[in-house]
Amino acid sequence: MVVLLSRLPVTECLKLCHRVVDGLCGHEPPCRADYNTTWSLEEWLQLLNSLSAFFCLAVGNNSSDEEVVAGLSDVGRGHAETLLSVLRAREEEIQRTLLHRTNSISSATLQDFDWQLKLALSSDKISSLHTPLLSLSLDLRENGAVRPVTVEMNREELNTLITSLEAANKVMLQLK
Repeated sequence: MVVLLSRLPVTECLKLCHRVVDGLCGHEPPCRADYNTTWSLEEWLQLLNSLSAFFCLAVGNNSSDEEVVAGLSDVGRGHAETLLSVLRAREEEIQRTLLHRTNSISSATLQDFDWQLKLALSSDKISSLHTPLLSLSLDLRENGAVRPVTVEMNREELNTLITSLEAANKVMLQLK
């Protein structure tokens, strides 16, 4: 689905690819609103997943420039060179992120979870403040010890979490 990049000029493609790598590395990802006239929501999600998988696989497999360009044969030459330049410029950063994720995944496993829906109340505005919150309690096993973690999220944060988990699941399925 990287072929969807052909809808952007090469200079915009460069900015988008750097933002995708930013998102991979835990920084600010690209904003859908900046590209809603270029791609539908489904195309946008497919493109982000494809680009994320591309960068992860190319770095994880230590692919040569020739292998990368050969894998991008369905994309125009300018866009392929842009992807390669972003890959090489940010390779070490992506590698550190992948290594960190691998270590995090191998050192902690989810044992159990529980959730509750709460209504946030404010002492001075009890009647006017109606913000539903999700309280998610996780039991993580690290080095044989179970560590409880509780996260409280509003609706927007919950939607972001769900979207991120769905995207991660798609990337993991592509890696299999």
